[in-house]
Amino acid sequence: MLDLIKRQLTQSIATMTRVLNDEGIHAAVVEAGRITAEAMKSGHKLMVCGNGGSAADAQHLVAEFVSRLTIDRPALRAVALTTDTSILTAIGNDYSYDNVFERQVEAIGMPGDVLLAISTSGNSKNCVKALKLAGTLGIHTVAYTGNNGGAMAALADINVIIPSDTTMNIQESHLALEHIYCMVVERFYFGKDFGQKPQHLAE
Repeated sequence: MLDLIKRQLTQSIATMTRVLNDEGIHAAVVEAGRITAEAMKSGHKLMVCGNGGSAADAQHLVAEFVSRLTIDRPALRAVALTTDTSILTAIGNDYSYDNVFERQVEAIGMPGDVLLAISTSGNSKNCVKALKLAGTLGIHTVAYTGNNGGAMAALADINVIIPSDTTMNIQESHLALEHIYCMVVERFYFGKDFGQKPQHLAE
């Protein structure tokens, strides 16, 4: 059992180390943060979608924007497309589960908004459809993926592709980079001297 723990931690650290050393990933996160901050400054919003663990990431990340991550500051405009069960089940029932994010982008997306789609495989059909529609509506698109980016890589303006094909390790790196993405947006939006020192509070 101890071998299992050590093996999994070693694998996780190896993936994170590859991310740490990949300047392309770093540049993509910075660019995504810059575009998102500029959109929010202009009155636009961030929309986030994903399935399963990536749905949890979408909700988690949006909570950091609307509440706070490390500094006290005004709320930032963001919405998770994964949270309204009536919308999700209606679209899934009336159309298809493949349309659950696309339909919401159609309803509330505006030119100048940002859509962040999260998928470890890069091939989630509902994320693919949402990205395709967003691209036709003048919405900036960002994809957090693994697996060499999958089908989503060709559809997103900015790609953050984790160099792994192991779902759990991709998700672990996604979460770290999602927190950093939020911090980058804060920095571009408010400036480096805004707010109080980081808060370390038990949740």
